[in-house]
Order: sequence, then structure tokens, then C-alpha cells
Amino acid sequence: MIYKKLLTILIFIVTITNANAGFLMPEQAFKTDIQTNKNEIIFTLNLDKSIYIYDELLSVTIVQENKKTNITKQLNIVNPIDYHEDKVHFGTIKIKIPNILIQQITNNKDAIVKIDFQGCSKKGLCYQPMTKTVEFKSQDIVNTQLKNNKSESGSIASTLKSGNVFLILITFFGFGLLLALTPCVFPMIPILSSIIVSHSGDGKNMSAKKGLYLSIVYVLAMSVAYTIAGVIAGIFGANLQVMLQNPIVLIIFSAIFVALAFSMFGYFEIGLPSSWQTKIDSWSTSKDKEKSQGVAGVAIMGFLSALIVGPCVAPPLAGALVYIGQTGDALLGGVALFVMSIGMGMPLLLVGAGAGKYMPKPGGWMDSVSKVFGVVMLGVAIWMIERVILIEVTFALWALLFIGSALYLFRLKNVFAKIVSIILLILGVIFIIGTVTKATNILNPLENISNVKKVHLKFKSIKTLEELENIVANAKQPIMIDFYAKWCISCKELEHTTFANKEVQNKLKNFILLQVDTTNNTNEDKKLLKRFNLFGPPAIIFFNNKKELKNIEVIGYKNSKEFLQILNSEF
Repeated sequence: MIYKKLLTILIFIVTITNANAGFLMPEQAFKTDIQTNKNEIIFTLNLDKSIYIYDELLSVTIVQENKKTNITKQLNIVNPIDYHEDKVHFGTIKIKIPNILIQQITNNKDAIVKIDFQGCSKKGLCYQPMTKTVEFKSQDIVNTQLKNNKSESGSIASTLKSGNVFLILITFFGFGLLLALTPCVFPMIPILSSIIVSHSGDGKNMSAKKGLYLSIVYVLAMSVAYTIAGVIAGIFGANLQVMLQNPIVLIIFSAIFVALAFSMFGYFEIGLPSSWQTKIDSWSTSKDKEKSQGVAGVAIMGFLSALIVGPCVAPPLAGALVYIGQTGDALLGGVALFVMSIGMGMPLLLVGAGAGKYMPKPGGWMDSVSKVFGVVMLGVAIWMIERVILIEVTFALWALLFIGSALYLFRLKNVFAKIVSIILLILGVIFIIGTVTKATNILNPLENISNVKKVHLKFKSIKTLEELENIVANAKQPIMIDFYAKWCISCKELEHTTFANKEVQNKLKNFILLQVDTTNNTNEDKKLLKRFNLFGPPAIIFFNNKKELKNIEVIGYKNSKEFLQILNSEF
């Protein structure tokens, strides 16, 4: 240590002594400039033509209290050249340090960014090591980002930042209504309908009031689930919904829906043990006893349905999570998510009230309706398990379900039942054809025998953050990164509709197409999601000239027309 200090002093003395002997002063040899904006810190080092710096001594470090993190390898720094058996840099070195990277490392806290370098003159003189620093104020960056980010999720985060509670609640309720129209919410309708049917008994106990009451319990439980999951994701950067896509979890819940189906078929009844029900009855007054029965089960089903069959990440959800993650305001973010979930549940409330109001008189139809919903439960079970099984098995299961239902209905003397059975039989045959022809789109089983076969985009799979950064650093073309998962419905919509569109494909023909498959939610998947401040798929990130284009970031599903508008706005 003493030796190094003495050497540094000696170098400095030699530098001063030789200033008049043709050697440049440090400030002449190394001209630096530091600029900051809403996206990054830009450090520029202009070297005199007689000066070079050593690549191994060039480093960028984040200093926070007693913690130091070297981020040099995570930055896009021009490649060094060989000079006298060393790796060195000449000319101008420009280093861009993304603010989002600093925020991730510091957990949105203030820090010091330190740039170290050391160089020499071609004439034989080496200068002492130099350091430049810049203060990083996280809150200032957060405020700037929320203000200037024009992407959907950024605009939504800005709405939250506005502080107008009434505007926030109305806006997020509207987002919820829009989300209710997405395919992700559809599986909840048969689940709630089957619950109402199972609580109707012989049909006399169901009314519009009770149907609405049950649906309110279901929707409130669903909203609580989204709120809790959202707040956890915002604070800890974890996507609880992604974690619940674990194959074991999906298999268990698929089995639960199969059990519900067989209960609907009349093989057994699902309910609380008689001893538990007796205690619940004893705690309730006679007036409230009817309401208390089954309410807990409805709430549990609503809570779990939200987590398991709920929508993939969409702009309003992502915007709320970004806001919570950047500001730590879990209260406002959580309330916004709760209101959004209520908006999502409005169609379910209508289903509940309608089922009670229009419930026909009791009769033999009740048994048939129960069996219909039993088949629906089997369909939900297949829909869930298809995320972790081979597509050929999925097609075979759908074919078996349709053909089995057709054979059952054909036995009935009702003409309508026979017509439906023929339709189901045709669907079953179509899915068998899809199995044999190795179709991949569950919504188009005949895709491989049609005259016009869709051509899908070819993506390069990315497994690690380092791999991605290396591609970005060396890219000479625009880059599109698709965050995907097998269990994500909106991802499949993008794949089979938007990305299959010829105009979209023509627009992207000069792009480098990368895909990050987050199905298994590995540590590397989490790193990649965290790098772009994402909470789950689908999400599409663009780079051009090695710069991330935050203003056209896509969260959630976009049809081909909307997607082309986004592309045309920048490329």
C-alpha cells in the first residue's frame, strides 16, 4: 500500500516536472464532460491524440453508503484495441449509464456514480489514476420519468403521480371495464355461473338478490387477490401470478376443476365437514344462516380464480406496479388496483344478478344444467393444464371432451340436444385432425391443411441478460424483444394474429427479433424482467441505435393495426 502511494506521488511529480518538456498537463490530456437527463448519465472522455487509457483500469462503480457495485461490464463501452501488448482506448470514449440500471442496483435510493480511469502518453509518461463522480438523486429521476415517459404504462404511472384521487379511481375503474372484455376474463364467467347453479338447490332458493350477492362475494375476493398480488409485485419486484404458473400448482388446480366437474355430474358433493357446518350454523342467526352457507367457498374460489385464470399483465396493471415500485406508495397503488378489479368484475355481477332473475322454474332441467357446467369445468381444467403439457395432448383432450359430450347429448330425445351434439361431434373431429396434422394454434386446428398457411416470425431465444446486452451492443439494426410465456393468453394472441400479419412482418423484416421465454420464471428470467422494469408478459421492448425506445414500449395485447401504428411512429 505504501509502495503504491509513493509510486503515485512520484508519477505526479514527474508529470509536473516534465510539463514543459512536451508533456501535457492532466486537464489537457484528459478532457471530461458529464451530462444527465431523464434516461441516463452520459460521461464523455476526450483524449489528446498522444494519450491512451488502459481498458482494464476503466471502470464505473455505484457507491451507496458502504456498498460498491461495479457495473462496467453491464455498459456499452467501445471495444479496446491492442497497443504494446495491452488493451487500450484512444480518441473519444462515451459511456452511457442508464438511470434504470442505477435504480435497480440502489433499490431507488440516492448514490454516487464513480468513473475511474488511468492513461499514459505515447512519449512514455504515465499519469496518476483519475476519478470523476456524479451524484444520482433517485427521486428526481422518478419524477422526470413519470412526467416524460409516453408509453402506456408510463402514462398510467403519471396519472397515479398526479395525486388526483378521484381522477385516479375513475380512470382505473374504466381500465377494469376494458380488461373485462379481454379473453383472459372469460374463464371466470362459467366458474361463477357454476357456483350460482350449485347454490340454487332445487331452483327455489335462487333469486336475483341472492345471485347478485354471490357474485359480489366472488368479485370482491377476486379484487382483494389482485390488490395483494399487485402490491407484493410493486414493492418486491415479484410477480405472484407468474409464480402461480408453476406446473405443480397448475396440475393441482386443474385437478380441483375436474373434481368440481364430477361433483356437477352428481358423483359426490363438495362441502364443508358436517361438524364445521354445525359450528358455522351455531354462530349464525336464523336470518343470516342461509347467507353464511357457502360464502367462504365462493370467496376462496374468487380469490384463487383471480390468481390462476386472471389476465396477463396489461398496461393499467403494469402502470400501477411501476408506480408502486418507483415511489413505494403501496396504498394509492393498491387502491387503484382494487378499483380496477371491481371494474373487471362488473360483467360478472351482471351474470350473477341475471342468473337469479331469469332462473327458470325448478324441474328436470336443473340436472341437465349441472351436467353442462360440469363439462365447462372440464374445459377450464384443460385450458389450465395446456400451459404445461404438449400441444398434441391438448388437442387430444379437447377432442375427447367434445366427442364425449356429443355422444351423451345424442342419447337425449330433445331435438335441440341432438343438434348441439352434432356440432360438438364436428368440433371433436376437427380437433382430431389438428392432433394428426400437428397444429399449434388451439384457435385454428386446421391451420396445417388450409390453402394459406400462416408464416410465423422467427425469434432468437435469449436466456441471459449478458447475452441480450451483448447483442444490443453489437447490433447495427433495430431490435425487438418479445417477453413471452406459454401460459400467457395475450402472448399467444400476439403470436397467432399480430405477428402473423403480413404487413407487420414486412415492417419487421430488417429487425433483429429476440424472445425471452419467462414460462419457468427462472432467476435469469427475473433479471431480464427487472432490467426493463417489467412485471410479466406480454411486453415488447424496442432498441434503435443501441438505445432503448421507452416511448413505444408495448405492454399487453395489440392487434396488427395498433401495432403497426406504434412501429410507424418511430421507424
